[in-house]
Amino acid sequence: MPEYQSEIRDSDITALEEKVARNNYRKYLKRIVLKKVRGFIDREVTFDFPVTALVGPNGGGKTTILGSAALIYKDVPPRRFFAKSGKYDGSMKDWSVEYELIDRDINTRISVPRTASFKQAKWNRTAVSREILIFGVERTVPATERRELIKAAGSKFSAAKEIALTDVVLRNVAAILGKSIEGYNQLFVDKAGKIKLFAGRNEKGAEYSEFHFGAGEASVIKIVADIEAAADGSIILVEEIENGLHPVATRRMTEYLIDVAKRKSCQIIFTTHSNDALAPLPPKAIWAAYNGEVLQGKLDIRALRTITGQIEAKLAIFVEDEFAELMTQTMLRYRGGVELDAVKVHRMGGWTPAVKVNEQHNVDPTSSFPSVCLLDGDQAHLANADKRIFVLPGDSYPEAHVFGRVLDRIDSVSAKLAVSMQLPTSQQERVKLVVLEKAATNRDRHVIWEQIGEALDFTAGFTVASAFLAVWAQEYPEEVEMTISPFKDLVPTR
Repeated sequence: MPEYQSEIRDSDITALEEKVARNNYRKYLKRIVLKKVRGFIDREVTFDFPVTALVGPNGGGKTTILGSAALIYKDVPPRRFFAKSGKYDGSMKDWSVEYELIDRDINTRISVPRTASFKQAKWNRTAVSREILIFGVERTVPATERRELIKAAGSKFSAAKEIALTDVVLRNVAAILGKSIEGYNQLFVDKAGKIKLFAGRNEKGAEYSEFHFGAGEASVIKIVADIEAAADGSIILVEEIENGLHPVATRRMTEYLIDVAKRKSCQIIFTTHSNDALAPLPPKAIWAAYNGEVLQGKLDIRALRTITGQIEAKLAIFVEDEFAELMTQTMLRYRGGVELDAVKVHRMGGWTPAVKVNEQHNVDPTSSFPSVCLLDGDQAHLANADKRIFVLPGDSYPEAHVFGRVLDRIDSVSAKLAVSMQLPTSQQERVKLVVLEKAATNRDRHVIWEQIGEALDFTAGFTVASAFLAVWAQEYPEEVEMTISPFKDLVPTR
């Protein structure tokens, strides 16, 4: 029941995961251990997918991890991410990061260990060679505010050289921005080619410079042009990938980076505050950084705000996925008397992060409210009331349970189900027949909502799932009560 359907195939995601698992790269950063860096002590981050997103609140440590990843490469000066300001940065003493790398130029058979440490007022690195691209937040600074472009602002300016953007750049930028950039050129301001800007054409063919571009448009063109010009196997770091971009463009940018990883064997690491940037990625591609902790999994940005106390709540409930989140919200709504606005339910992208975040939250002395974890039935062996870990109804995944329970009463609830799906009651017999048909042919209950919706005039899968949950909660109130009862004393009431 996904909110967003990525254009990247599941088979491509799987192939890239397997490529990393097999160490099938010439150069690749496999993991880092933050032995002591800023707020991190002995925290490990693995790069199990070639595109890695770092999420977390401001000051949570995203850029620290990004900078630590960059620090082991020769072309990155340590001051780029970890500058020292004399006596005012005495806390940098004994900072160190450990690395595990694949580098076939150094060793063709096994991974390579490396270290970067801050000793005697300077960084000591066993750095390695690899082409690296870093796109900082300054990329979205308007051209009119970039001092190096002053000479290009005059009426007599003429570029030292003009180069048309390549077809691959034109195609990928158009896919991200949703508009054609045919006829765009890259301009070289100086003869050495170090200072560059872009020029475009409007619908009438009139040329205009980057001084009149939107910040997001210029950023996307620069990123794509530089990446396509980079060598295969490069490592690419992007700060706050969503800066200047519409949510749809943000998702498309992540999809582009996955495609780059596939085509060019590049490794990409980016920071973000955007759920849209995370949407195309698998759970193992996402790391959250907060309060000196790191956690792998598809955490929702809203969940991180709850965990770190940025959102006021009286109870947090961590679940595995989107359907479990919707199911929990439905149970709370139909139980009655619950102060719904005070309960924050968050999907965590799997049982492991749900359990871990719940445990960390409840032992954190700064937490101002409790949390519980509700797992799918197939993880019932992990239930532990002392740790506030409980289980949703059913002995497997909740989609199968809810569907099966409603199916058991389909003769009597078909009218109610039709209305809940925003269909007229006259459609109840049709709804019943579709449900029975899909019950017989469906092989994966996770996708049955979309299958039913397609057969019912393309009703959205979310609407179908919500309808089944509403009917289930009304028909089986004892199951709702059985689920909530173990932690009912923690549920805020009106």
